[in-house]
Amino acid sequence: MAQKVTPYLWFQGDLQDALDLYTSVFDDAEVLSTTERDGGLFAATFRMGGIQLTGFNAPGGPRFTDAMSLFVDCADQAEVDHYWDALLAGGGTPTQCGWLVDRFGVSWQVVPRRLMELLEDPDPERAQRATAEMLTQVKLDVARLEAAADGTLG
Repeated sequence: MAQKVTPYLWFQGDLQDALDLYTSVFDDAEVLSTTERDGGLFAATFRMGGIQLTGFNAPGGPRFTDAMSLFVDCADQAEVDHYWDALLAGGGTPTQCGWLVDRFGVSWQVVPRRLMELLEDPDPERAQRATAEMLTQVKLDVARLEAAADGTLG
């Protein structure tokens, strides 16, 4: 079945560079189709992380904001480190609580699955301690989040 809703990203003339980055970062990423106009890349449909997206290439349009982000579900700290470092490469900006902005202005949340488990812990005090620790971090650190939840963070 075709995907019903497709994120549509407006790039400022650097769509090809974004495609190059995203296809190098995500193992399953692929460019599905491209449209050329006036001798350059105008649009592309691509897949990464199991979803299809469309990129549009038109300088001078609206910029990305944190009001829309792409969430990367990471199995462990190694995945967090991989995606974090790769998406920051070439001029991205780390922000807070696992958020970053890549060099094209796209906001990402790079989140270990373990954080979501800790935030949903049936013990509200464990969940609160994990939340408090998350709020102090930039790139999320699974070991520190677990230690905070356990009340053993020194």
